[in-house]
Amino acid sequence: MSAKPTLDPQCSSPSPTDDLEVKRIFITGASGCVGHYIVETLIHHTQHELFLLLRNPEKLQVNVNSRSGINVIEGDLQAIENWADLLATIDVAILTATVWGDPQLTFDINVVKTLKLMTLLDPQRCQQVIYFSTASILDHHNRPLKEAGEIGTDYIRSKYICHQKLAELEIAPRITTVFPTLVFGGDKDKPYSHISAGLADIATKWMRWIRFFRADGGFHIIHAQDIAQIIYHLVEHPPVTDAPRELVLGNPALSVNQAVEEMCEYLGYKVFFRIPLSITLADLIISIFNIRMAAWDRFCVTYRYFTYKNPINPNVLGIETFCPTVGDLLRITGVPPG
Repeated sequence: MSAKPTLDPQCSSPSPTDDLEVKRIFITGASGCVGHYIVETLIHHTQHELFLLLRNPEKLQVNVNSRSGINVIEGDLQAIENWADLLATIDVAILTATVWGDPQLTFDINVVKTLKLMTLLDPQRCQQVIYFSTASILDHHNRPLKEAGEIGTDYIRSKYICHQKLAELEIAPRITTVFPTLVFGGDKDKPYSHISAGLADIATKWMRWIRFFRADGGFHIIHAQDIAQIIYHLVEHPPVTDAPRELVLGNPALSVNQAVEEMCEYLGYKVFFRIPLSITLADLIISIFNIRMAAWDRFCVTYRYFTYKNPINPNVLGIETFCPTVGDLLRITGVPPG
């Protein structure tokens, strides 16, 4: 998985497909943040027939009447067998649906029913399954991170287990697994991602204090619109047979300090000095304030660098990236510059 993906960078930007073939695309999780962007992109830039499985169709804020060929199916992944006949006719499946919270439901949906859905696809017809995992289950070399399977949260462990079982499926050669990093996105017409929801408060209320601290750590960010551009590209140009079918989605890695500096530059804050935040100091703070931390949280504090090899973003595919920098992210989120 560490090899650099060799995807086909044919299209410079999303545009109506020139492919005469109209594909039948089954999508789960369309009412989520990433799902909204994907559905909107496919509606506006293709004529493919879309089948959207939605537990609550009222949560979908995309105009499904803007063109023909958009089918809303009210249903739950827990009863995925009810759509076996439809799934046997599908050309592309995009599986973004995921749950967390209730341990049993998390495992049932994220593992059992997701795998069951893939077994109901026809390996002779289905061209591609685009399965959404999470980069949190990978190490720095894009290999499965054993701690994710051993001490991860219920959500993290469910994604780890499902990933481990993909190779057992008959349709495995057609699966493209994508591993989003930190996902931002949302606006008045789309739900915000969990991390985007608090970004404005961090920028306007806390950056004036955060700027005076320095910490080790690293990560990648990506906007849901850029994920949608990548998924659109994958639908139109599936990876070639000998290319890696596992793709980490993210912009180039940022250190924590670099991200703070870019936010300060955008907000107009000067940085005169910075106090190092070491693991020892973090342990002291945790002890003094009696902060309870799960094993996975403790691991994340010590692991610190959630960075990966060869992350994929639209620029890698020859497409203009919608949100390439932290400053762009703040601007898109509506945070006023300093």
